[in-house]
Amino acid sequence: MFTGIVEETGTIRTIRRGAASSVLSIAGEVILSDLRIGDSVAVNGVCLTATSVDSGGFTADVMHETLRRSSLGTLAAGSRVNLERAMAANGRFGGHIVSGHIDGTGTVRAIRRDDNAVWYTVAAPGSLLRYVVEKGSITIDGISLTVAAVTEGDFSVSVIPHTAAVTTLSERRIGDAVNLETDIIGKYVEKLLRSEPEPDRPEHGGLTMEFLAQNGF
Repeated sequence: MFTGIVEETGTIRTIRRGAASSVLSIAGEVILSDLRIGDSVAVNGVCLTATSVDSGGFTADVMHETLRRSSLGTLAAGSRVNLERAMAANGRFGGHIVSGHIDGTGTVRAIRRDDNAVWYTVAAPGSLLRYVVEKGSITIDGISLTVAAVTEGDFSVSVIPHTAAVTTLSERRIGDAVNLETDIIGKYVEKLLRSEPEPDRPEHGGLTMEFLAQNGF
């Protein structure tokens, strides 16, 4: 589990590509302080497992499914990536609940300055936008951000200078692909609303609009 608060940006050292998978070697500094083999690391928002660790970085295997759903397949040696270790139980929860399981990719549609902030508009398919709400949370390349606006074809976020400076977001250009993870709470709520009653316990069916109304929601 992650929070979407990027700890540092690392650099792709090498990529070993297989028929339908890859092995990434990633240089880092901050996250290496206690990183161990088997630990989870969010790389541009994608949860990967460290398979080896050395004094300058770590390696991670990337499965076919992960390459298909994310933008990791577009990386090359020298690419910068956002890095975050799994959330510690005694740490501050500065972002939102991030699983590191990418829902899909979006495309940067527009970038504009607004005084000291920068607005990024990202086009995304309807299957993802259904879970994106104004003032809700979204993860872009592993960065926890607040949704400022949503339309039928895209959403926008307003980014402060600090966030742009300590992540790779400032390097994104119009047309770039970005990894997206929507708020997991919305997906669970939708699942419960669609749940069918249990055959042997019809009185304890799924969550319904009637139940929510009766209980003040």
